[in-house]
Amino acid sequence: MRGKIVKGIAGFYYVYGGGEEGRDLPARLYECKAKGIFRKDHKKPLVGDDVEFQVLDQEEGVGNIIELLPRRSELLRPAVANVDQALVIFSIVRPDPGFNLLDRFLIRMGQQDLPVVICFNKKDLDEKGDGERYCAIYRACGYRTLTVSAREGYGIEELKGLLQGRTTTVAGPSGVGKSSLVNCLQSGTVMETGQISEKIARGKHTTRHSELIAMGEDTYILDTPGFSSLELPDLEKEELAGFYPEFAAYERYCRFGGCAHIAEPVCGVRDAVEEGEVNKVRYDNYRLLYRELRDRKRYV
Repeated sequence: MRGKIVKGIAGFYYVYGGGEEGRDLPARLYECKAKGIFRKDHKKPLVGDDVEFQVLDQEEGVGNIIELLPRRSELLRPAVANVDQALVIFSIVRPDPGFNLLDRFLIRMGQQDLPVVICFNKKDLDEKGDGERYCAIYRACGYRTLTVSAREGYGIEELKGLLQGRTTTVAGPSGVGKSSLVNCLQSGTVMETGQISEKIARGKHTTRHSELIAMGEDTYILDTPGFSSLELPDLEKEELAGFYPEFAAYERYCRFGGCAHIAEPVCGVRDAVEEGEVNKVRYDNYRLLYRELRDRKRYV
């Protein structure tokens, strides 16, 4: 049968599969081991891998992974396969969004060539209409954006549509309603998280691991600790402007090639900021991050 690895821990891989046309076996979770041939070939199964597996005990839900299917993509941090996009969740209010933090998330996703959907939660508390203004800022930079309310269900169906048929990793700081929103997205899904919890309870493992949650056919969300780190260790200051796509249209007006857009005498990007063509909050974040990367190099 074919399935997808939704969690891996202590040498066991939890594969969600079955429910194939022409077979009586319903889709469910199987606890599997990987055959030794993978170790010999230096192949390590990852959460998100599509696999072929054989059922050893249907009643107990036990099996063996016999083949890793080709990967569409692979992330290094966290180590997961076949992720199609990222959902970055911030709140409109309580707390107010930290745009520097948001830009760091976007850069991290951009470093791994991962498309991003930006979701501003708590629309039910947005008395000033700030959510649409925040969306406009990032929509102008080429990002997909929307406002939702996990409490009232506003925008949830639209968000589900953006996730349909994809594997999406979820990121966001504490206090933004991330858990509530993830619960809204997975309500009534084909696999409840308790199925995994019951099996893992057999051991004494307390470390958080990357975990896929099935929302529907070929639709998964990835809850992972991997995006809590907001450092940018692999980024050089000269590369930073490339992660601010709104700069590109104005860089041709810079006097110098490779302009840093910080203190050069003629800079098309700074002119665009002054004229309101480039958002000042975004530009100020760029300056802060540029100096951080420059100073880090200086003191290494």
